[in-house]
Amino acid sequence: MIFEDRVDAGRRLAEALRKYRGEDVIVLAIPRGGVVVGFEVAESLGAPLDVIIPRKIGAPSQPELAIGAIAGDDVRVLDKETIGYLGASDEYVDAEVERQRKEIARRWRLYRGDRPFPAVEGKTVLLVDDGIATGYTTMAAARLLRKRRPKKLVLAVPVAPPEGAERLWPEVDELVVLEMPEPFFSVGSWYYAFEQTTDEEVIDLLHRAEADAGTVPDA
Repeated sequence: MIFEDRVDAGRRLAEALRKYRGEDVIVLAIPRGGVVVGFEVAESLGAPLDVIIPRKIGAPSQPELAIGAIAGDDVRVLDKETIGYLGASDEYVDAEVERQRKEIARRWRLYRGDRPFPAVEGKTVLLVDDGIATGYTTMAAARLLRKRRPKKLVLAVPVAPPEGAERLWPEVDELVVLEMPEPFFSVGSWYYAFEQTTDEEVIDLLHRAEADAGTVPDA
């Protein structure tokens, strides 16, 4: 299965999550691209949409290579084996963690202003992204959500590598992945159109979702 774009992926993912329609559910999407997918899921289920903002820790001289991720002030996931193999120093990791914390704070203010973290205790949380590569950012998000005591935590993505999905199974109550191709290559390889989502698009989708919240479409 190759998705036309994130909208197409979100609509297909929503079909796989139909059983949650009408329940006390909140969709938390990982920016930026995950918000496009999450918007379609939230609209289909008549559920509120909000964001959770983990950030990847990139390797020295290879920022696209994840050596871990953070979420909030107290969740840090590190791939110690890769860090050791690459010779990344503790000073480098600490500096990168601090840089990403500042970026989380910037995006939080931009997307949500001064609103507090969305209430998830006792709710079913659908954690949504446009795909999984290493899984570290998703893992960090899941661990932060666990601390907020949801009734059920469901990770739902259009595409993920088998090893990434396996890594995340213990972190959630349910894992919904439409496609687990092998070889995997990259998330973008499974979309015809995979342009970068902008901050402006994220903000627009969050405003649209807020205006539409509480309306459950006909089945």
